Amino acid sequence: MTAISPLDSIHKKGIFGDHQKKIESNLLKISEVKNLSIIQLVCYKKKKIELKDLKIDDLNLPLESSKVISNEKTRILWNGPNVWLIVSEKENIISIVKKNCKEKDFAVTDISHSRAVIKIKGLEAKEVLKKGCPLDINEIKKNNCAGSIFHGINIIIDCVEENPDSICVFTLRSFAESLYHHITDSALEFGFVCV
Repeated sequence: MTAISPLDSIHKKGIFGDHQKKIESNLLKISEVKNLSIIQLVCYKKKKIELKDLKIDDLNLPLESSKVISNEKTRILWNGPNVWLIVSEKENIISIVKKNCKEKDFAVTDISHSRAVIKIKGLEAKEVLKKGCPLDINEIKKNNCAGSIFHGINIIIDCVEENPDSICVFTLRSFAESLYHHITDSALEFGFVCV
């Protein structure tokens, strides 16, 4: 069975908004990130393991608030005290996580099909988020993440790159279309390319 993307029926490729007399390569790029494995990892209070010693896909868990640790295929986002999101392009990441995180110490949940991820890339990416998010977006740097809202929709922001900014916005699958419309509406004044 083939999974249907959360934005399959509304994400159209093309150039939109105020793009006249602008160089296309300088426009914002908005895309849906597909085929990711998203694993929620929760550590029990009565754990028998030192978190600083644990590695998943050769990455230590970030133990500081709002930090992200990454390699080419996998990103681990701090999502709360003793809670992380493991986002990976690897299909077998769930087995890697389960191998390293024993049942007596951790709850491991595959939430891949319940989430949608929208990537905003370009010089005005943070400006788009400022239009609907109460966070001080300028404080979010590369390899930082934050939970917030965007026009009343719960989101997680993951800053992947800077100069130009590349930001992934995670939400529940059921809110994906609304979030997409809010993001694209906020990007109209800058002009954007849907890829």
